Amino acid sequence: MMKSLLTYLMCLAVVVSFASCDNVLDVEPKGQQLESNYYQTPDQAFAALVAAYNPIGWQTGGPDGTFINILGPLNSASDGMNAGGGGPNDVTAWQAWNSYDLSSAVGPQAGYWSRSYAGINRANLLLQRIEGVQGLDEATKARYVAEARFLRGYYYFWLVRLFRNVPLITEPIETSEIYQQEQAPPADVYAQIDEDLSAAIADLPKAPLPSNEAGRATKGAARAFLAKSLMYEIGDGQDQAKMQRAANLLNQVNTSTAYELLDNYPEIFSPDNKYHSESIFEITHTAKQQADWGMFGSGNIQGNVYVQFVGARSYSGPTYNSGYGFNPITSKLVNALQGDPRYDHTIVDIGSMADNGTASYEPGFEDTGYFIKKFAPLQEYTAESGTIELNYPNNYIEVRLAGTYLLEAEALVRLNGSSDTRAEALLTEVRDRVGLGPVTPTLDNIYREMQLELATEGHRWFNLVRTGRAADVLADEGFQEGIHEVLPIPLESLNNSALEQNNGYE
Repeated sequence: MMKSLLTYLMCLAVVVSFASCDNVLDVEPKGQQLESNYYQTPDQAFAALVAAYNPIGWQTGGPDGTFINILGPLNSASDGMNAGGGGPNDVTAWQAWNSYDLSSAVGPQAGYWSRSYAGINRANLLLQRIEGVQGLDEATKARYVAEARFLRGYYYFWLVRLFRNVPLITEPIETSEIYQQEQAPPADVYAQIDEDLSAAIADLPKAPLPSNEAGRATKGAARAFLAKSLMYEIGDGQDQAKMQRAANLLNQVNTSTAYELLDNYPEIFSPDNKYHSESIFEITHTAKQQADWGMFGSGNIQGNVYVQFVGARSYSGPTYNSGYGFNPITSKLVNALQGDPRYDHTIVDIGSMADNGTASYEPGFEDTGYFIKKFAPLQEYTAESGTIELNYPNNYIEVRLAGTYLLEAEALVRLNGSSDTRAEALLTEVRDRVGLGPVTPTLDNIYREMQLELATEGHRWFNLVRTGRAADVLADEGFQEGIHEVLPIPLESLNNSALEQNNGYE
């Protein structure tokens, strides 16, 4: 029987040390067993594949061993949430992106960079060594190669969106070569993403996967990410051929019998309802690892620590556990969701609970009284062992069907105008699920639906930058056009390297 991806993730540190060192590109594993003795048996090949998946779910680690969850910084950078926390110096990486006071030394860039290049290195190693594995049947080998290429495309998609100018490395490199790497033209990175994800589609399985393979890549996930990459590359431009290709890929996902919108919106986010029909690519978390603070800097914590971060500080009352007070929701998003059926499943109004005496909490930095509901630290999921803060089981659905519906609708409207009947049907279906009536599929209406449907899920900042609206929408946050569409290259990666800093950063 195929071993569970989750099981391997939990014991990865025991199976083999794939932890990355703190050099410029995170390309050299600390565990030299990997170089000399690994990739000889089918079990070792699978462990190597899981190692390539592992950085996707990193909560801690990176160059400084701190918290590097992908959602917190992105939400802080958007107009929907503040950084919050205990004060202006609490998790300075988030605070810097929240106020756009970024520099090469201050910001979340090191964590994103480390996460992606660690994954790329692991995928490259597997792709190079897999032909030497004895006893691996051809179908399994083809799937592993497809998954490794999917993962390499996935990690490069994160890098090119966040940094634009990044080294393009498609095979393992020697330590002596690390600091010689130069940034590739973004078009070359997008072309590699296209090549990897297109190649992966052929040998990836269709969804749904059996339960013991949950969290692994599928044809639908590869098509969705390829479409998203094409749309991001186009930006607010008019490349009709790529737009049509993205629409076609999204249509294949959205018409697949493997996927279906859930009838009940809050069930999308329930830890009791993982890998459901609306989930296209889901990042796995679990409380079964029983993690404690001694594991914090390892990068191998499997709980969702972000859940702890977004709870209200010193909270006392029903339903929720106390948290750290990060990412309080802004009045702008609160007002945008007022009257929308998704409000109560997106926002929890702790401030009102405190006012009426049903709960109490300590207002944190930039507190608004409004907190994230989709990832709230619910008492019913309190870990029975290990450190509670590190063991929430909430998965993160990075791509879900409602999002691909709306992205296809956008592509079709940009191709054909607001009279496109399929775009109207897609937008209507997303709204009908929560009891809202139809609206004309204009870009403004589609973008507003993306904002509300996907609120607090880490997509808002990317969508604003991709569509050229960030400079206007985020002007009050400190966003400067021509600079803040990307993050600075991390300082530790610039030092003594051939890399050049992105425009506007020191």
